[in-house]
Formats: sequence, C-alpha cells, structure tokens
Amino acid sequence: MPLTQRSKAPTFSGPELCSKEAHEVVALLKSGEVSPQDLLQATYDRIASVEPAVNAMPILCPDRAGAAADALPSGAPDGPGWLAGLPVAIKDLTPVAGVLCTWGTRAMADNVAEKSDPLVARIEATGGIVIGKTNTPEFGAGGNTFNAVFGKTRNPYDTTMNAAGSSGGAAVSLATGEVWLSHGSDHGGSLRTPAAYNGIVGLRPSPGLCASDSEIGFITEGQQGPMARSVRDCALFLDAMAGFDPTIPSSFPPPCEGSYEQAVIAAPDAVRIAFSPDLGGLSPVEPVIDGAIRDALRAVEKNGGVIEEVTPDLTALEPTYHTLRGLLWASAFKRAPESLTRHFKPTLAENTAFGQALTIDDITEAQLNRTTLFKTMTALLGDFDVLACPVVGNMPRPVDVEWVDEVNGVRFDGYMDWLRFAFLATTTGLPAISVPIGFDDTGMPLAIQLIGPHRGESRLLSVARAVERAVGGPFPPIDPRVTHKGV
Repeated sequence: MPLTQRSKAPTFSGPELCSKEAHEVVALLKSGEVSPQDLLQATYDRIASVEPAVNAMPILCPDRAGAAADALPSGAPDGPGWLAGLPVAIKDLTPVAGVLCTWGTRAMADNVAEKSDPLVARIEATGGIVIGKTNTPEFGAGGNTFNAVFGKTRNPYDTTMNAAGSSGGAAVSLATGEVWLSHGSDHGGSLRTPAAYNGIVGLRPSPGLCASDSEIGFITEGQQGPMARSVRDCALFLDAMAGFDPTIPSSFPPPCEGSYEQAVIAAPDAVRIAFSPDLGGLSPVEPVIDGAIRDALRAVEKNGGVIEEVTPDLTALEPTYHTLRGLLWASAFKRAPESLTRHFKPTLAENTAFGQALTIDDITEAQLNRTTLFKTMTALLGDFDVLACPVVGNMPRPVDVEWVDEVNGVRFDGYMDWLRFAFLATTTGLPAISVPIGFDDTGMPLAIQLIGPHRGESRLLSVARAVERAVGGPFPPIDPRVTHKGV
C-alpha cells in the first residue's frame, strides 16, 4: 500500500458541517446558508461526543460564544481572513477574557483571565468565535500534552499513543472535527509535531507576524500560529491572525499585496524543493518516515516540481537552540513567585535551572551562531523555494512516555533531543509548516516539514499546497480509534 493513501476511508460520525473545511463553512456563513448559532450547536455536539476519548478541549465557554455569535455585526466587510462567525479554539496558554487560563499548572487552576490577549482580540475582530481552550503541557514545555490540572490528551488515531505537544489539544480538536480552526504556539516544534502526529496542518510563522503579548517581548523564539485540516484553511486563519500591534516589540505588518489564502489558491505545481533527509546527521529518522517523505517528494516531481538533495552546514545548531531556550525560561520565570514555581514538573524546573546557569559567553556564542545559520539558510533559499526535512524523526510513542529517549538505536540524554528537527526554523526565525503526506500501514499519520524564506509565508504556503495536492490531501477528520481502557 502506498504510504500516501489510506487502506480504507475513515469513520466520521459527527455533524456533516464538522467534516467540511473551514473555508467551505465560511462561504456558507457569508451566503447565509448557515448561521454562527448552527455552527456552535454542531461543534459543541461534536465536542461532547469525542472528548471522553481524547481530552483535547477541557475548557469550554458556551455562554460567551453564544453572546459573541448574537453580537456579530451583519454586513461586515468581506476582506482577507474574515471568518464570519466561525468557531475557533484557543490554546490554554493564551488569555481569553472571562475564561479559565491555567497554563496547565496547578497554581493557576482557578485563574480566570480579565482581558484577552491582543491575538485573541484580533481573531475575534475578524469574526472568529472562541468556543473553548485546548489542553497543553505545563507552560507549554514538552512534546507530550499532559498536566496536573486536566490530565493527558490522547492521539485520536490510536488513543494509547502520544498526541505530541505542546499544542496537542489543538491538533486533536481538529483531527476529530471538534473545530475547524485551532490556535497553537511553537518553540521546539510545539505546533509542528502535534500537527504531524494528528494528520493536520500546522504553521509556525515568522516572529512577530501573529504577535501576542508577553513579559519577554524581545525574545522571539516562541511564536503563535494557525492550525487547520488543510493548507488553504491554515492560510485563511493566518490572514485572520496576522496584524501589526505597536505595543508588541517584534510585531510587523503582513504584506500589502493579496492574502495568504489567495497565494494557496493560486499555488503552482512547478516548485523547487531542497531536501535534507536528516539535516546533515542532526537526528536519526525511522525508515517509515524517511520513506514516506521520499514518496511524497517523488509525487511532487511527477507534478512538475524539482527536488534536489542537499546537506546544509548547520554547525552548532543544537547548542545554539538550547541556549536560546534556556534564556527564554530563565527570563520568563525571573520574577515568578515561589508559589508558582514550586509546582513545576521536573523537566520544566530543569529547563529553568539550565537557563539560570548560562554564562555571557554561552549567550554571545549563541547570538553569533544563529546569525551564521540564518545566512546559511538565506543562501540556500535563494536557489530553492523551501527546504524539506522531517517534522520529527519517530512515530508516536505510548501516551505515558513523557519524552522519547531512543530512535533507531540512538539514545538521547535530554528531553528535547528527539525534537531536533524543530530547532532550525526556531533558531533562524524562518517560517515552517507541517503538512500531512499520508499514513503508515497501521493507519497513523505521516508528515513533512517545509521551511521557507525570511518572512516568506506566501511562498511557503504555496509550496505546501503543491505538496498537499500531490499526495491527495487534505485528509478529513476522524472518529477517535479508542484503544485504551478508561480515560
């Protein structure tokens, strides 16, 4: 069986509206064929049906959502990113006024946000209706979504398996048809890895394009981004999320010409892709992932694309990433009270301690190295549209495994080491996207990562659509395959 095909059609028993793509539903909203209230009924029915199996969206706000739907202005302008009353989900690291915001930590279990993050306000201003918050690991730290407040999120393709993190709840909410668009965030692959493990699309944008508030506003490695079931829907959500905010240091305006969704609609098949199977030995890759990516790229070639294998010089990428990550955690919790930090899970406490122990030499070396890496990537992407590589080197592991310590016989010491393919885009500040490319012989999703040029989201999304089209995507939502006992 080719890796780009399913052995049989998946089961989806939810409302028909929930099986449609976001742009299709937005068209129905604009034409008046459905109302925001119709969609709220459909999404909350679907959530009630699948949540016991997956635990993706533990915080709901139906009264707030209903009020927002009722207050949605009629005759609003039909510009890029106008969602027209489409329900969306927000990750539980980002405040929504009047709704729980726990950050997945015990000390904040009862915290209700007084005001919304500017990103949420931007989404709501474009007609998005927030229906709930998705599950995340504590403060978004880690590649498996579990916390002491809400417990673990499960992979809907096999509920004994890891949904990945930290945007695991967001990815699962999409894969199961709970929602059409879901907000995520990403530092070490936090929306790219869950997208790969759950068969959906996840885009990590350029720093500042989807700006949100932060006490560490000048640290740009952690970014907000759109997640969806198709490349076009991801572009639609990016149009809604992108916007300049003068109160946020890294914020910059999106391009004036066209829209990201239009770039996807007009995407050509004749793309140029540089392919690095393991980023020059950065990380091992399981054969099923390597084979699936090669199959997908051959399909792109058959459609008129050009693929060339490359080995970019990524010297010092790994230590540079870890230094930047350590600096983030040390800064984020520099003024945090002990009443908060004493609840930290061990890996989060270790990350913070690592950052606090950094020397000025560590930090200056990282700044020099990341500039060299950026220039290396800029030169490479002068000849190609994107760089392709794995999203992650291994298939999902059991949900009780916090982090992967071995791939293909190579053992890892640190809990982020299995996520090394995420480091390049984060360190260089380049946009990157995870695109589903098929399924293995057990039915688990497979994906490819594409890294685009500096502030080159339009080009990146265009190539992503060419890949999606070549492999027969996008793929529809599913009913969870419940393989565990109990919840």
